[in-house]
Amino acid sequence: MTKENILTKKSLSFLEEYINNASPTGFETAGQTHWLNYLNPYIDEYISDTYGSVAGIINPGHEYKVVIEAHADEISWFVNYITKEGLIYLCRNGGSDHQIAPSKRVNIHTDKGMVKGVFGWPAIHTRLGGEKEEVPSMKNIFVDIGARSADEVAELGVHVGCVVTFEDEFMVLNKKHFVGRALDNRIGGFMIAEVARMIREKKVKLPYSLYIVNAVQEEIGLRGAEMMSRTIEPNVAIITDVCHDTQTPMINKIVQGDIHSGKGPVLTYGPAVQNNLLKHLIQAAEKNKIPFQRAAVSRSTGTDTDAFAYSAKGVASALISLPLRYMHTTVEMVQQEDVENTIKLIFNSLKALKTGQDFKYIK
Repeated sequence: MTKENILTKKSLSFLEEYINNASPTGFETAGQTHWLNYLNPYIDEYISDTYGSVAGIINPGHEYKVVIEAHADEISWFVNYITKEGLIYLCRNGGSDHQIAPSKRVNIHTDKGMVKGVFGWPAIHTRLGGEKEEVPSMKNIFVDIGARSADEVAELGVHVGCVVTFEDEFMVLNKKHFVGRALDNRIGGFMIAEVARMIREKKVKLPYSLYIVNAVQEEIGLRGAEMMSRTIEPNVAIITDVCHDTQTPMINKIVQGDIHSGKGPVLTYGPAVQNNLLKHLIQAAEKNKIPFQRAAVSRSTGTDTDAFAYSAKGVASALISLPLRYMHTTVEMVQQEDVENTIKLIFNSLKALKTGQDFKYIK
């Protein structure tokens, strides 16, 4: 158990508001603004780029630059086709799961405001008369907004290209689990903001410039991180994202590894992870008695770590992941203790980092 009380009432209130504030890929501005408003008291200045990635900066102006990073976007849908009867077919914006869609409530984001809708699905009594059932797919799931014609849909401000998000909101389960849509990876944005808060409140003096980066468009190819890595040109990047808790049914541990919620953050081994920086994180965990787990990737990490690692001349990069259940659903679940230990690990790793620290393998 963590001994230090990391999260405050203000922190938890922000987390709930932040998760409930939609931030679909390519349309992250509202979520980014909310995040920056919370972060502002704990930073000296900030930068933003053309596509909406944001970096809060502590101790600006130093040659040696360190990044801690998460991604701001959530999976969603686009309106793709509207039938003459007023039903709406969608296409994916990121890795949205068609299997979970039927009977879900949705928000359609329009210039006229939010339009409510539901993923319709035929009643069990009517589905093919007892024959082999058709499974949900992109060919048969649709949204019903209560309109009865394409003209009525248009009158409500809905058109092809409108972005659609699930309505589900944040909750705390059994007093120790955070549950909601888009914990992947706004929980990461929350954690790096908490690190910034702790640095300010504990009056930690860093000998380098720290960039707290919340990047857009991770879910469709690490695009925001790619742009920010070029803008900042950091020396070190510590990335936080989520990974799979593999203790629930239908997951093969031989393939996915043996990862537990409640046993601490996960440190990843793989080509994009700089091994000397990884050792630095492990030493910080061991010194501060922070539990951690290990995972391996055979090629890329699939996270913004890859974008920073291979940027320009190469950036010493490492990944700290948070075990999460039910990824890309509306009931993504993490354990509060893991969140606190991830914050502690990032915080203590930064404290132990020296300006000019050289992570090269061959010197």
